[in-house]
Amino acid sequence: MRTETVRFHSEGLALSGRLHVPDGDGAHPVVVQGCGWMEACCSDVSEPFHRGLVAGGYAVLQFDNRGWGDSEGERSRIEPYDQVTDLVNAVRYVTTRSDLDPGRVGIFGLGGTGAGNAVYAAAECPEVRCIVLQNVVATGVEWFRRMRREYEWLEFKERVATNRVRAACGGEDELVDPTEDLMVGTPARRAAGMPTYGRQFALSSAESLMAFRPIDAVARVSPKALLIACIEDDPVTPIGHALTMYEAAGPPKCLVRQSGVSTYEAYTVNYDRLMRSFLDWYGRYLG
Repeated sequence: MRTETVRFHSEGLALSGRLHVPDGDGAHPVVVQGCGWMEACCSDVSEPFHRGLVAGGYAVLQFDNRGWGDSEGERSRIEPYDQVTDLVNAVRYVTTRSDLDPGRVGIFGLGGTGAGNAVYAAAECPEVRCIVLQNVVATGVEWFRRMRREYEWLEFKERVATNRVRAACGGEDELVDPTEDLMVGTPARRAAGMPTYGRQFALSSAESLMAFRPIDAVARVSPKALLIACIEDDPVTPIGHALTMYEAAGPPKCLVRQSGVSTYEAYTVNYDRLMRSFLDWYGRYLG
């Protein structure tokens, strides 16, 4: 395997990524992954899947969204629709390389916004032929609401609305820890050692995240092949999101249901099963 640091541009911003290419000559099929919720490029979560894909004969590009890692852009906001644009431009970038096959491009989306972004990009990119998602979000507002008890949800909405008015009157955007104040620091997240980021991110990011609706784009993915992997009784990304997305999607499509594991356990405990399913799906539709 050859690994290369790459740079490409999205709306005038230089983005940094890492490309893994299998050994051998010729133009390889390629899978593109944008980072998901609070993930950096080639994290401990994504990298094992990248290596599994490379072993199966696929090149893999993952990159840092604008504002992350070595990529340019504002570092205190989370704007999923901007991240979709970055992912679309990553797909365009791989089609320009002679060592990658522009006719065999897939997308991999992992977790929350990472999987949701992949749905939008697949719907918009004619170059994409095949999509694999793990733990997708259907609507941001329902994702945020399901994390909270009713009184917490009402308090959160009021906090976001107050912040909006304050910013409109020339005040400062409240800075929050996105893993505790946008997401909720559930026992599962804390037990998994999910990193905290400190009070670095604008609370107004919550408005963009709650307006995020991959469910509106999933029907436009067909006839591209869509696989959705999900987890029963998952408090982090409830399975209802995946089931709603699967029902709204057109063929060809596949649903992989997991049980008896948490979100974070699934990446390791079910790794072999997931990797077999992913390679089979890409193999069918990317060749």
